[in-house]
Amino acid sequence: MGYIKIFTKSECPKCPAAKEIGGVLQREGLRVLYYDLETPDGLAEAAFYSVLSTPTIIVEDEDERVLAGWRGSVPTIQEIHGVIRAQ
Repeated sequence: MGYIKIFTKSECPKCPAAKEIGGVLQREGLRVLYYDLETPDGLAEAAFYSVLSTPTIIVEDEDERVLAGWRGSVPTIQEIHGVIRAQ
């Protein structure tokens, strides 16, 4: 399993839920990276993935291939687990 990347902004109303999902996934032992779109590093990573809305959650494999992504919405834990199990 690669990384789960979570892109957020401070005034985004759905972003706290995305961060909460990230915390649950981290406690399960998955590798989660957070990117704040109000920082230069966050903007650079967002540009690479063409992130235009928040929250965005991207699931990658070990080779950095995107397996799934949710833009402007927060998936359930079950949806993310389904993507991870399918690989």
